[in-house]
Amino acid sequence: MFDDDLTLLSTADLLESSAEHRAIANRADARVLEHAQVYADRFHPDACTPRPGRRSCGGRERAVVLGGEGCPEIAEFAIAEYAAVLGVSHRIGAKIIGDALALRHRFPFTWARVLSGDATPWKACRLVRDCVDLSEEAARYVDQRVAALIDTITPYRLDKIVKAAKMHIDPEGARAEAAAKVRERGVFIGRSDEHGTKTIYIRTSSGAATRFDATIHALSDAQQTLGDTRPTQIRRAESVGIIADPIFAQELLTQAHHHPTPSPAPHDATPAPGDSTADTSAAESPVPDATEPTTNPPADTGASRAAVQSAATPDAPGGDGWVSGDEPGPDEPGLDDEADRDAPHPSSSDQPDPLDHTDRRTGHLAEPFPAGTDHEPDDGEPMDAAAQRALASRLAQIKHDAYARLASIQPPDTPTRPGTPARPGKTEIYVHLTDHTLASGDGVLRAEEIGPLLATQLSELIGYSPYTVKPVIDLNHAVSVNCYEATERIRERVKLTHPVELFPYGTRETNHSIDLDHLEPYDPLGPPGQTCTTNLAPLGRYAHRVKTHARGWNVRRINPTTLEWTTPHGFVFHVNPTGTHRVITEGQD
Repeated sequence: MFDDDLTLLSTADLLESSAEHRAIANRADARVLEHAQVYADRFHPDACTPRPGRRSCGGRERAVVLGGEGCPEIAEFAIAEYAAVLGVSHRIGAKIIGDALALRHRFPFTWARVLSGDATPWKACRLVRDCVDLSEEAARYVDQRVAALIDTITPYRLDKIVKAAKMHIDPEGARAEAAAKVRERGVFIGRSDEHGTKTIYIRTSSGAATRFDATIHALSDAQQTLGDTRPTQIRRAESVGIIADPIFAQELLTQAHHHPTPSPAPHDATPAPGDSTADTSAAESPVPDATEPTTNPPADTGASRAAVQSAATPDAPGGDGWVSGDEPGPDEPGLDDEADRDAPHPSSSDQPDPLDHTDRRTGHLAEPFPAGTDHEPDDGEPMDAAAQRALASRLAQIKHDAYARLASIQPPDTPTRPGTPARPGKTEIYVHLTDHTLASGDGVLRAEEIGPLLATQLSELIGYSPYTVKPVIDLNHAVSVNCYEATERIRERVKLTHPVELFPYGTRETNHSIDLDHLEPYDPLGPPGQTCTTNLAPLGRYAHRVKTHARGWNVRRINPTTLEWTTPHGFVFHVNPTGTHRVITEGQD
C-alpha cells in the first residue's frame, strides 16, 4: 500500500502526501470509535444480570456508564476483552468506549464532523472528557458552541472556549469544580527517567509553597557556605533530600550559620560514602558492597527535582489523545478498583512538566522568559571528585552530629518524650545487578520503582544515612503456608518474581496491597501448602474480579513466570516479565 519511494517526490508533493496520510489515520481512528460503539451495543446490562439465586455483589459484574450522563450502560467485564484485543489496559479500553458513546449520545454535532473528516478524533475525544461531569443538556450546549471549532483553533484556545461554555451553562458546576481544585492539593511523585531523576509535584496553598521555597533556599545557601560550588538549582535539588530529615536539616542550617563565609572544600578530605576509594572509617557508613535490599530514609537524595505549584497556577497547555496509549489518571466511572487507589496521580505521568514553565533560577513557575532578559541560572563552578567527596563527608558528619546531640539529650534506652524529634521513616530499596557490576563497581543496575541506573549513582540512593544490607532472596525456592492469606514473606517473593500484575496489558505495579490470586482456587479442605509462591499471581482488583467472576475467561500457568489467558471469544495471550504477547491460534489471522 505504501511502496512509493518518497525521495522521488517533490517537496510540495511530499507535503501533500503527508497530509493525505494524516487524513487516512484520522479516518482509521474514527473507525475505531465506530467499532467501540457497536461493541458496547452488544453488551447491554442484561448481559451481566446475575444468575438465579445469586446476588450481584462480592465483586461480580455490574452495569456501568462510560462517557457521562445520557450514555447507555454496558456490562463491566466486556471492557476487559475489548482492551486486551486492542493491546491496551482495561482503563484505556474503558476510555475509548466512553469517548465513543459520549460522542454519539452527548455530542452529535462533533461526532458528525468526525465522521465527515472535519474534526480530528483525538481532539473530539479530549472535548468529551473535559465535559464528562456535565449533564446531558449542558453537554449538548457545549457541543453546539464548539463543534465547528475543533480543527480551526489550537487546543489551548479551544480549552478556554469550552471552559467559558461550561461556566455559562452550568455555573453551579463551575463553582463545584473550583472547590474541587482545592481538594486536588497533594504531593505526587513522578516516574523515574532514564538517568534516575524523579519529579515531585506539589499542589498546595500559596503560603505553604512560599514557606517551603524559603526553606529550600536556606538549605541551598547552607550547602554553598560549606563549599558546594555547584549551580543553585543543583543545590536546591539536594535540599529536597535533606529536608526529608528535619533533624539533619536543622543541624545543617545551624552549623552553616556559624560559618558564614563560603570556602572551597579541601581536596584531601576523607572520601565520602559511595566512592570506590572511600575510607569508610571517616564516614557514617560505607557504600554497600552488595546491592540487595538496602534501607535508607530519604531515597533519591540529590536525584529529585521539585516543582512547587500553587492551586491558583493554571496547568501548562498541551494536547494528548487516547490514540497515544497514555494511561489515564482518575478512575473511569464504574471502574473504581479499591486496589488502585495508590496508582500514580495524573501529574506523575501524562501532564505537562511544570518545570518546562519554571524560572530555573528561583524554582518558581512562570511564563516563558521575556526576550532580551537574563534569566539563565548561575553557572556555578564544577566540583572535582575529591571536592565532592569532601563535601559529602562533611554533610555525613553534620548528620552524625545532629543525632549524637539528640542522643545526648535522650539516651536510646529511654522512652520517647513528647516533643522530641525522631528519625525519619526507613525506605526499602530493591536493587538488581550482575555479579560483574557487584565486583567492579561499574556498570548498570536496576532499582525498583526507579529504573536503570549507573552503578556510580547508587550512592545517591543511600544519601548520608546509615543502611542495612538484607540477605539475597533465592526466588527459585518455593515458599508456602497452610492458610488462605499470604504472609509478607510470600508477598515479597511474588513481588520480586512478578513486578507487574499478570493480566493482559496490566499496568498495576506489584506492591503490598495488590491482590494475590490463587490460580488453583483455594480449598479449605484441600491439601496443605495451597498458598504458595508458585500458585499466586498478582492482579489488580478489576483483573481479579474478571478472572474470578467473568464467564468464559480461563487462565493457566505454562511455566514459572508465564500465564496463559484465554478470553471468552477465544483470543489467547501469554503474560510474563517481558510483557503481553498475543498467541495466534488456528482460525485467527
